[in-house]
Amino acid sequence: MSESHSPAEGGLHAPSAPPRRGPTTDLDPSGQVTQKEPDRADRQFLNYAFYKLDPAFRRLPADERESAQKQFEALIERWSSRDDFLMRTYSLVGLRADVDFMLWRISKDVACFQDMQAELNRTTLGAYLQQPYSYLALQKRSMYVNRIEGSGHGLEMLPGEGKYLFVYPFIKTRAWYDLSPHARQGMMDEHISAAGPFKDVRINTSYSYGIDDQEFVVSFDCDYPQEFVDLVGRLRYTEASLYTLRDTPMFTCAKADIATILSQLV
Repeated sequence: MSESHSPAEGGLHAPSAPPRRGPTTDLDPSGQVTQKEPDRADRQFLNYAFYKLDPAFRRLPADERESAQKQFEALIERWSSRDDFLMRTYSLVGLRADVDFMLWRISKDVACFQDMQAELNRTTLGAYLQQPYSYLALQKRSMYVNRIEGSGHGLEMLPGEGKYLFVYPFIKTRAWYDLSPHARQGMMDEHISAAGPFKDVRINTSYSYGIDDQEFVVSFDCDYPQEFVDLVGRLRYTEASLYTLRDTPMFTCAKADIATILSQLV
């Protein structure tokens, strides 16, 4: 019978660990201890703007509706072609009762959102639109995954690759921030590991501290709603989920061009 040895004994060696790509845990994520300087570098702001059409618009004469649709469509296409602006359009017709469509707008200057909204307000169709929800957030690198290559949490993003986008505002409990950095990192490692098999679901986490009511806006980009349902169900079993204060309302958004959306509305 051969004699067994532990890795610590001579003659046998444990497999070498993969090289680390960076610090395992950020011990000062807030910058409070090290007094990190404010970051004024250009970053992308995100706006998820949801709209609801007043049914009165459908009672207008057909020629007035057609003219209003063409005016609105031209405005959307003009803004979509700008070099300093990214926009994706989504339909929620038949998927949610309180909203009809969503504009996902991305820019390094929040004034772009204001300027575009002012133009929308001045259109004929804009006079019949309500805005039940609008979320503002800022793109920044996650402190929990920035050491992992290909994590999908970069500072520049290309949105709207999937057929569907699942969006919701997100708030952690105050108890989460009272945990040690190592405790939070351990929970997020479990969270990230649980989501590992769902490689076709792309997450975009953006930060709203101080600029909107929520702390984060989370959006998941994918082609299969059933896959996202299974992912969210699995994440409910992770320890980090115990520290979720609010993650509603949740929106299922189907990618569609503005012409298709307007045809669904009228």
